Amino acid sequence: MAVTKIKPVKSTLSKALDYIENPDKTDGKMLISSFGCSYETADIEFGYTLSQALDKGNNLAFHLIQSFAPGEVDYEKAHEIGKQLADAVTKGQHEYVVTTHIDKGHIHNHIIFCAVNFVDHHKYNSNKRSYYGIRNMSDKLCRENGLSVVVPGKGSKGKSYAEYQAEKTGTSWKGKLKIAVDALIPQVSSFEELLQRLQAAGYEIKPGKYVSCRAPGQERFTRLKTLGADYTEEAIRERIAGRRAKAAKAPGEQRGVSLLIDIENSIKAAQSKGYEQWAKIHNLKQAAKTMNFLTEHKIEQYADLVSRIEEMAAESGQAADALKNAEKRLADMAVLIKNVSTYQKTKPVYDAYRKARNREKYRAGQEQAIILHEAAARSLKASGIAKLPNLAALQSEYEALQAQKEALYADYGKLKKKVREYDIIKQNIDSILQADRQPEREKGTERG
Repeated sequence: MAVTKIKPVKSTLSKALDYIENPDKTDGKMLISSFGCSYETADIEFGYTLSQALDKGNNLAFHLIQSFAPGEVDYEKAHEIGKQLADAVTKGQHEYVVTTHIDKGHIHNHIIFCAVNFVDHHKYNSNKRSYYGIRNMSDKLCRENGLSVVVPGKGSKGKSYAEYQAEKTGTSWKGKLKIAVDALIPQVSSFEELLQRLQAAGYEIKPGKYVSCRAPGQERFTRLKTLGADYTEEAIRERIAGRRAKAAKAPGEQRGVSLLIDIENSIKAAQSKGYEQWAKIHNLKQAAKTMNFLTEHKIEQYADLVSRIEEMAAESGQAADALKNAEKRLADMAVLIKNVSTYQKTKPVYDAYRKARNREKYRAGQEQAIILHEAAARSLKASGIAKLPNLAALQSEYEALQAQKEALYADYGKLKKKVREYDIIKQNIDSILQADRQPEREKGTERG
């Protein structure tokens, strides 16, 4: 899990930066990264941005700490997660320095970012809402990297996301195990690794012809194969290898019967245990809504529904990638604009410094402006900028790209909403059709 906290830096910015950049804590400064500035001159570059602030405020920077559970993550991965968190928080508009400390029993990241952004020079507003946003970003990154998350209201105790969701939804032991397996499949490279990760999450594993699992507090073992066709050892191996999509072979698809007929038959059948079970959670209106959706979208076979969901998921993924690329270009362009502007504003001082008879004395009096000019020049050179671009043209291009990003964000939101809508319909259908076809031998208590 990763625990986060944030505090303002109101004075001694250079000391705060020196502390987080300590070579004894950062593997000889190997675990230091920065954005929009050089970590060696970050305090001066922060100061220059602060001097242009529209609202000065009392804060020079914000110090964000992200701590991981002992033994849960390696140095490089923790540092990468720290950079991703810093990017998400600052949105490509604030200079920051991120370091990973490895001198204690738990790995932790330090992120110090300027209290004012260098795009429009507005200050960062730190409050409860922004903090919860940071915590959610950190949890999201942990889930994406297979780490545990902190359950809200449970202090610093970490639980895997699968465990949290299972408790939240109040599902059965089988339901909890299915959630855990589904959550782990995208993160592992083999069936054996999946079992190891289940074991690390607290499950007791019983090997044999049919692998069984038992959660803490569960009386009997549950065989994976009893979870359904997608949870046999062979099916799970195929899903891990990417050769099988979950629920690709549903009852409606195997029989080739219209989904509407399947659903109608289940509803009409008085002995339909599956429908009765489903109706405890959903009512007839929900069933009618599902059928109307299928009719409206001309979906006749289960395979059509799965195919439609896969297509939209792929489209949503492409939209997400396009959005990330736009955000990356915006961040790069924002830094370029900052460096061009800084270079131009400090050039007269630097030219005078080069012509001064006593350079040492002149530099002592204009040290910050000279350091800023040299830092901007290094960044421009590193970016392959040989000829200084037109600042007004860059700013105009930035605004156009910002508008493009907003449009992409809106499209991505619509796609995500559609995917969720289709997923709900699929869950409804699975609940009616699959639950109705549970083998008689699975009645009563669950058996391993």
